[in-house]
Amino acid sequence: MDFEQAHKEFLERHVSLRQGERKGRLLRGHQYAEKLFLQNVWWPLFGNFDRLHPEYEIYDWNRKSQFLDFAFIAPFGRFGLECDGFQSHVKDMDRERFSYALNRDTFLTGMGWKMLHFSFDNVQSRPEICRTLLQLAVAPYLIRNKAVSPPVLIEKEVLRLAWGLGRWIRPKDVCDHLEVDFRTARKWLRSLVEKGWLQPIARGRDIRYYELNATALKQLW
Repeated sequence: MDFEQAHKEFLERHVSLRQGERKGRLLRGHQYAEKLFLQNVWWPLFGNFDRLHPEYEIYDWNRKSQFLDFAFIAPFGRFGLECDGFQSHVKDMDRERFSYALNRDTFLTGMGWKMLHFSFDNVQSRPEICRTLLQLAVAPYLIRNKAVSPPVLIEKEVLRLAWGLGRWIRPKDVCDHLEVDFRTARKWLRSLVEKGWLQPIARGRDIRYYELNATALKQLW
């Protein structure tokens, strides 16, 4: 199924499940920017809209109703996804609205949400940056909970870990970060060696750790 057909069915399904203001908000709020986020960022990564909810209603500390552009709700976590335009979210925002926006995100974080913001400019012109950041935020939860763990997702997460450590990487580092056993971590590292993205460093006959090759950084984008 291509994006356009999947997107049409996605919206129709959620519209059919809603009534009143929640339905009206979806029809009014899901417009060009939100569709572009799905087309340029979400769809290339996941190829489906499973567990994704457009114009998702949440409540602030005063029980005031608000809507997130998207909510990704899975057994391993709740992610709020916002596509923010400069005009409406920065330039035209007064001090009170600015304070409220910060307080809302902090409140939702305290309630267990993980809030992710993407600028419309990046979604439109540099979607690869948004995809990389979305993967960086979501991938560890997908892998740890075995919800979605295609090899390419695992490989990129291990490479990001190696890059973020700023030093060599060991199987133990992978075990601690992704909560897998030693054998699995070593298998993933050896696979990256075979692809030429990691270089094994041995002491005697034993491989003790691995270092990033220069070409590995290209795989993060």
